[in-house]
Amino acid sequence: MKTLPLRPLTISFSSSPPRPHPFHKLHPQLQSPRFRVLCSSIQPQPQAPPIKRESDTSRTEYKPGVLDDLFLSSFRNKLVQEVGLDSEKPGYDGLIELVNHLMMKGKSSSDTRDAAIRILVSLFPPLVLKLYKILISPLAGGKIAAMMVARVTALTCQWLMGPCTVNSVDLPDGTSCQSGVFVERCKYLEESKCVGVCINTCKLPTQTFFKDYMGVPLLMEPNFSDYSCQFKFGILPPLPKDDTTLKEPCLDICPTSSGRKVAMNSNVEQCPKA
Repeated sequence: MKTLPLRPLTISFSSSPPRPHPFHKLHPQLQSPRFRVLCSSIQPQPQAPPIKRESDTSRTEYKPGVLDDLFLSSFRNKLVQEVGLDSEKPGYDGLIELVNHLMMKGKSSSDTRDAAIRILVSLFPPLVLKLYKILISPLAGGKIAAMMVARVTALTCQWLMGPCTVNSVDLPDGTSCQSGVFVERCKYLEESKCVGVCINTCKLPTQTFFKDYMGVPLLMEPNFSDYSCQFKFGILPPLPKDDTTLKEPCLDICPTSSGRKVAMNSNVEQCPKA
């Protein structure tokens, strides 16, 4: 076999610059050192926090204190005495269960309202109610008494109803005074989930209690759409036949409302417990 001669390996270096890629011809600014520095300094942006819904931030939460616990305990004890039994559930859940027992115990709505009035009366020393009605209620046409009970209600009943504030109401004589209490979102209504419980254990008994036992007229206007409530001390409530709140349908959150609508194959025009 004939051996072929080896040729020496030569490497040539060209002094001409490399040909740029056509893309760089179209975008010459990409070749600038400034652009390379800016690109390398770009960092990934942190993810924005989730946007809170207005309903999550606008609602005010009330944190009960020591006095609130005493008020709850006292009110619950009076309920136990009236109903004749206690709930195994603690705190506010047990209170709502007792209220439901109160609703079931009465043979009629009138019986339930009378029982609720007895509970309210039992929370006060009898002499205090009589003296307030005789000495305070007649002052300044009843305005002083109305403003006083409005402030006491706002201070002592937030454990039951939730956050509330004193506001101004228009009186029948054409004047106005700070004798109103606005409840932002009634906890009692929201937890009971029942129009009938609101009307027969709260609205009607409370109106009767303040008028008959303290000499202060009261109109309560619960809003069953947003669960707010407006107290108007110094204003007489309408007659039952003219009170539109007594004709309200069941709440959407009522646990038995949907089943009753299906069974009746129609919409319930009025809460059966009202």
